[in-house]
Amino acid sequence: MADPNIPNLEPRVAVLEQIALDTQRALDRIEKRLNVFEERIDRRLETLDRRQHTDFLWMLAIMLGGYAGMLASMAHGFKWI
Repeated sequence: MADPNIPNLEPRVAVLEQIALDTQRALDRIEKRLNVFEERIDRRLETLDRRQHTDFLWMLAIMLGGYAGMLASMAHGFKWI
């Protein structure tokens, strides 16, 4: 026997269950989108890493060549060569 002073909680519980279900679906969608975003960022970072490595090697080669040219120029100027 239901107490007339206590309201029927079934509709309220049903609404809360629907909210929980909708929230779970939204979280699943967000997680999928974040996974796609993370994969795209990972690919971009890998590409950037390769490019930076190549740029570093070019810079190192140019610097060493410049130092060698400067030393050769100094050696010629001081009549060492």
